[in-house]
Amino acid sequence: MSASTQPRIGIIGLGIMGGTMARALLASGHEVCGHDPDIARSRALRRAGGTALGSAAEVAREADALVTSLPTAAALHDVLGALAHVPPRKRGQVLLETSTLPLADKLKAAATLRAQRRVMLDAPISGTATDQPAQAWIMYLSGPLAACRQVQPWLAHFTLDAPRVGAVGSGSKLKFAANHHVAVLNVAVAEMVALCRKMGLDPKVALQHMGHSPYIGTGLMRIRMPKMLARRYQPATMKMGVWQKDMQIIGDLAREVDCPTPMLNASASVYTAAMGMGLAEHDTAATAEVWAALPCAAGRRHR
Repeated sequence: MSASTQPRIGIIGLGIMGGTMARALLASGHEVCGHDPDIARSRALRRAGGTALGSAAEVAREADALVTSLPTAAALHDVLGALAHVPPRKRGQVLLETSTLPLADKLKAAATLRAQRRVMLDAPISGTATDQPAQAWIMYLSGPLAACRQVQPWLAHFTLDAPRVGAVGSGSKLKFAANHHVAVLNVAVAEMVALCRKMGLDPKVALQHMGHSPYIGTGLMRIRMPKMLARRYQPATMKMGVWQKDMQIIGDLAREVDCPTPMLNASASVYTAAMGMGLAEHDTAATAEVWAALPCAAGRRHR
């Protein structure tokens, strides 16, 4: 442990989510070290008061507990390969895996880490980029109970809640269910904005009277609809290109377990169209631009 008696946290992957976790932990007084191949992200960690290191292996040598926030399963397996050459600081070093990745890859990673005498917690986050994650993020912790209890004190600095939802893999399953819901709801809100405009109703009025309704108001509506109204989608809290990856994972798993997903499939075409419009680096709220671009005749054909 560090001199402050708080664990030194090592974060591998300092993008939107990993960077937010790092800043929140530093603000709470924790020592944080991290690595990201993007030099700008490493510099941002230094500016925030953290220590940027040159590799995932260096982070593993210096940190008491590890967090990974990575874009792909290949990136995760590369990190695990680097960690294989670094003995854990103590037996049972916890690695909190927060990425949204295929379930099979998470389970394979957990087995690999067990062989390294480390403990992986599958812990995806339900939430989007925000300066106040402790007021918004829910982390779905899954894995050994003792390890879940061990990380709870410092998770409180960047999550509203971090319940243990079951054995390793349960966290990812719950995140897939959450993202399924978000995918469909985001497209529905975008379509509603288009309907308001076509009717000559300012969609700001709809947000004002629906956003905080206990019946139909949602956090997604309150976060994404203002972007749709302003037609400004950068900086992104969830990039369209990253979201496409998440939807592919959900669709593949749904087919594997033989679950029909007609609503997810219908919404997927809207995200694909947005990608075709060159909006991959924009926020997923930019699905509103797909509806804005559709000619009126296209709408009439569906009546």
